[in-house]
Amino acid sequence: MPLLLDKTYYEKGFKSLAGCDEAGRGPLAGPVVACCVILPSTFFHPLINDSKQLSEKQRLRLFPIILKEALSVTVSFVSPMMIDHMNILEASRLAMIQSLEKTTIPFDAVITDAMPFQFKEIPVFPHIGGDRQSMTIASASIVAKVMRDKYMEALDVIYPQYHFKKHKGYPTALHRQLLQHLPPIVGIHRFSFGPVKNSNIQD
Repeated sequence: MPLLLDKTYYEKGFKSLAGCDEAGRGPLAGPVVACCVILPSTFFHPLINDSKQLSEKQRLRLFPIILKEALSVTVSFVSPMMIDHMNILEASRLAMIQSLEKTTIPFDAVITDAMPFQFKEIPVFPHIGGDRQSMTIASASIVAKVMRDKYMEALDVIYPQYHFKKHKGYPTALHRQLLQHLPPIVGIHRFSFGPVKNSNIQD
C-alpha cells in the first residue's frame, strides 16, 4: 500500500520535507541512531516501509537505493553515556535534531515518527506510526536501522564475548543471559537500563 502522508503535505503547499526517524530506543547496548531524509517529491518505491516491517535482507536491498535517490541523507549517533545522562527519549530527540542540523538541502517542513520538538522556525509535524504512513519517514527508519546494525556488527568484532552481531544490543534472552555472566561494558552498555543496572557483575 503506498505511503501517502508526504503527498498531503505537498498538496498543502510545502515544497521539501525532511523526514526523521530513529533506531535503537529499546536496546541495552549501543547508541541511538537518527536519520533525516529528504526525497524528491515524485520518489516512490513499492517496498519501502517501516523498517520493523521489513526483513534484514529487504532493508539492505533498499539502503543503497535510498542513498542514491534521496536529495539528502544525514545520520546522527547519540552514545550510551549520553542516553544514561539524558534518558532515552531526550537522547532520541537530540539525535533527530542533530541529523537535521547536518542537512544542507533546504526544507520547509519536518515530519517525524511521533517525536515532537522545535527546530528553528521550521514547522515540525509528529505522526504516530509515521514510518508506516510516509515514504520519507520510512526511508529514514531504514537508513537509521541499517547504520545502527552495522555499528553493532563492528562492536561484535571488538567484543566477541557479547555476540552483538546476533542481538544488536536488544534485550534478547541471549543478551540477558550474558549480562548475568559477563560485566557490562563501559561506553557500550546503557547502565541506566534495568537489566544492565541489575546485572550480577559490575565493573
